[in-house]
Amino acid sequence: MKQFMNQKQYYFLTIMTIALMTSGLIVVIPRYDGLETGLLLHISLVVLLSASLLIYPMYEKYLFRLTTIIVGAAYFYMLFFLYPETWSTFIFLCFIPAFSILFFDSKLFYFSLVFNVLLITLTFSYVVLIDQGDNYSHITLDLTGNIINFIGSQIIIYLIFYISSDRIKKQQLYYEELQQSERLKTTGQLAAAVAHEIRNPLTVVKGFLQFYENDSSVSKDLKSNFSMMIDELNTAEHVISQFLTTAKPDKDQKMETVDVRKALQSVADLLMSYGVFHQNNIELLVEEKIYIAANPIEFKQLLINLVKNAIEVSNKGDSVLIVAERKKREIEIRVVDTGFGMSEEVLKSLGSPFYSLKSKGTGLGLMICFNIVEKYNGTIHFESVEGQGTTVIVRFPVVTHPLARLEQ
Repeated sequence: MKQFMNQKQYYFLTIMTIALMTSGLIVVIPRYDGLETGLLLHISLVVLLSASLLIYPMYEKYLFRLTTIIVGAAYFYMLFFLYPETWSTFIFLCFIPAFSILFFDSKLFYFSLVFNVLLITLTFSYVVLIDQGDNYSHITLDLTGNIINFIGSQIIIYLIFYISSDRIKKQQLYYEELQQSERLKTTGQLAAAVAHEIRNPLTVVKGFLQFYENDSSVSKDLKSNFSMMIDELNTAEHVISQFLTTAKPDKDQKMETVDVRKALQSVADLLMSYGVFHQNNIELLVEEKIYIAANPIEFKQLLINLVKNAIEVSNKGDSVLIVAERKKREIEIRVVDTGFGMSEEVLKSLGSPFYSLKSKGTGLGLMICFNIVEKYNGTIHFESVEGQGTTVIVRFPVVTHPLARLEQ
């Protein structure tokens, strides 16, 4: 709730709510002769609910939210049973699940919805079987209508929750995409500014090292050192090339209709020895005749990065599963591993420059994957559970192969 409402607004509304509850308590005090059980219960629930609302911003946890909802429900049911002559209290019972919407927690909403249905069922049973209309004639006179009204109110509340929840998810997705776009833009600017200045000196140094490496007058010991330095320069050039790929993707590359099955089989064959080295197998479950529009080289680069990462994190003896299938107007490719998994915090950082879980990683590999997927109007999503593994889900718009059109 805090992210959608600042604390001043929250405490203002909370104080208004407490003031209303307190005024209601003051109004009913004259009805009691001293501190009777009903009055004590009323006072206790007002204090508990007030304290819960005031303390909530400091303990914004699921358990505390659940406690607040239960205390709130107890308060409204207390009003219903202690003051049966106030028929409007039944309306509050109908809208108890609506208060959980303010917490933007789907689990809490469904709990409050089911919990309230159970409580209202017990309440109606009490009114019909025990009270029999003595105190709640406004309910028993039209029991069927009241039940229908209650069901209708729950359906309306559910629709409000569903629509608002869907809108919030879309806003969060837009915000995440905006963050990713800003990260790519920043890295691109950095790459364009730095790569050229670094690459030229590296080329000069590498040229001199190659010259001395081929010089017969240089000893073998020095030549081995030159070879090692050249390898390190090659690594540096590789990193710079990755930078340039993120900074200035080649949008003029020719797009082709890519057979997903063939591309995945090619990647699996290419990485088979890499998997054997790590004692892992690659399993393919791919539909036939599914196609996407992309540059074949970039598409394979994307898959190689994802499958290679999956192999590296998998436990020895486990398999990396690659699934590809058509879902409506999209081709969905899933790369599944049984590795150590990732937390939500780690998942949010994936694709950021220089963020990597590998000891020698640069974080640019996944960033290039994000670029390639975005370039071809696709989406990439990570699902992970710590200790159980990770599933990478990539989706691209489906295209029809030209030959398939002719066959039709």
